[in-house]
Amino acid sequence: MPYANFCLVCRGTACESSKADQLYDEIKLQVAANSLSDQVQVLRTGCFGFCEQGPIVKVLPDEAFYVQVSPDDAEELVHEHLLKGRPVERLIYREPGVHALGNIEQISFYQKQFRIVLRNCGFIDPENIEEYIAREGYVGLERCLSELSPDDVIRELEDSGLRGRGGGGFPTWKKWKFTKDVQADQKYIVVNADEGDPGAYMDRSILEGDPHSIIESMVIAGYTTGADTGYVYVRAEYPLAIKRLQTALAQAEEYGLLGDNILGTDFSFRIEIRLGAGAFVCGEETALLLSIQGERGMPVQRPPYPAVKGLWGKPTVINNVETMAAIPAILTKGGKWFAKVGTETSKGTKVFALTGKIRNSGLIEVPMGIKLRDIVYNIGGGIPGDKKFKAVQSGGPSGGMISYENLDTEIDYETLTALGSMMGSGGLIVMDEDDSMVDVARFYLEFTAEESCGKCVPCRVGGKQILHLLEKIASGNGTMEDIKRIEEIGETMKTTSLCGLGKTAPNPALSALRFFRQEFMDAIPPEAREDAV
Repeated sequence: MPYANFCLVCRGTACESSKADQLYDEIKLQVAANSLSDQVQVLRTGCFGFCEQGPIVKVLPDEAFYVQVSPDDAEELVHEHLLKGRPVERLIYREPGVHALGNIEQISFYQKQFRIVLRNCGFIDPENIEEYIAREGYVGLERCLSELSPDDVIRELEDSGLRGRGGGGFPTWKKWKFTKDVQADQKYIVVNADEGDPGAYMDRSILEGDPHSIIESMVIAGYTTGADTGYVYVRAEYPLAIKRLQTALAQAEEYGLLGDNILGTDFSFRIEIRLGAGAFVCGEETALLLSIQGERGMPVQRPPYPAVKGLWGKPTVINNVETMAAIPAILTKGGKWFAKVGTETSKGTKVFALTGKIRNSGLIEVPMGIKLRDIVYNIGGGIPGDKKFKAVQSGGPSGGMISYENLDTEIDYETLTALGSMMGSGGLIVMDEDDSMVDVARFYLEFTAEESCGKCVPCRVGGKQILHLLEKIASGNGTMEDIKRIEEIGETMKTTSLCGLGKTAPNPALSALRFFRQEFMDAIPPEAREDAV
């Protein structure tokens, strides 16, 4: 008898880049060579989240958690653990200073996490619809079509308190209701998977690890709003996510969960994929819609908002991947269940890509309201080399820096905004004492200045002017007047730019000046400081 029934191999992009595909094939070969094929299932999964330790293999029911496994380890792992029941100690994850751990629940990286959006990532084969169904997949859709009216669905979303996870935090139920209440001969559902923030890979990992959750939520959105067509706008640089989404779409249609007369009802819905060419500005909803239409992606003045007049002038719901991934769970377990997690104004959980100067980098999902300190030191394991924590950049190029003094901030939409940052799509980049805040601000302004579509003057000109001033200060040629000008231009951009890219582009520089002003002043030559006095 084998000593394991399932061997789960992470096949997300991060693990794939470390030969997880070869590892998976080699484990299957070794299972067959040891006559275990009828007793042990070797399954590919999406991202486990602990990207720092990949490739990852999990053996069930033992809950053994193997890390940094190479194809060369496959023979030993199969022969020792799967055949003889002897864990391969050298591959099992060890907490620093703690005895080897064999159970994922004991690992500090996971202990403060609460997975709703990532509930299936690392648990199921994303290319097998039956595994998704086995974990309550499409139950929410079945409930909608058999028990709930469109108004009932909106009430469930209102009860949940779910807000858009793409950055703005707009209540999801309101957006769906706007589109539902508009009379039109055609309506659309659009999922924004145009993930362009440096260091961000939340949407990619969800599509790679749980594509059916996005399909299910889009069909639910179509039923609720009266739409019969959906588009997933995904970056062309995400080939694995695109492949798995295509596979899932074909399976869903084969099972009668997509296409004509879904689940035997008179409701029909179809989904198409549109590939983005990598323009950061196409993450802005109106620019994204123009791109889907085959036009140049440039923001359009609002109102009217897309919920009323969107794709091809028709009412359109646009939500990002993370928002949509939560909806099947909400419709299965109820809005009030979801609302029990989080804070008074920010319900549920948030997925973050934790990167930078941190021991445990990876994809995490935490309850809203968790303290930043818990993320950095409990989940993230602290700063490598016993360096001092200096700041974390939240929200990518649109966000801002959070200093050591604010480590005990409880993370939600309002608290981050009050600190001059934002939730954004979910990037968290940690910096230590060696990082220059002037250089960090310059890096982000270089990115946003390059990515500006150029349509409006405040963004097109203002971003480049702030970048020029930051470069001047970083090179040791700045003046006190330059600091003042950065703040003046930044405030002007925030109030006069056409879209969110321009309005938030100065955030990294303004928040750096707010919390690390002395660093900017220290970079200015003494004589320039004296002249200012």
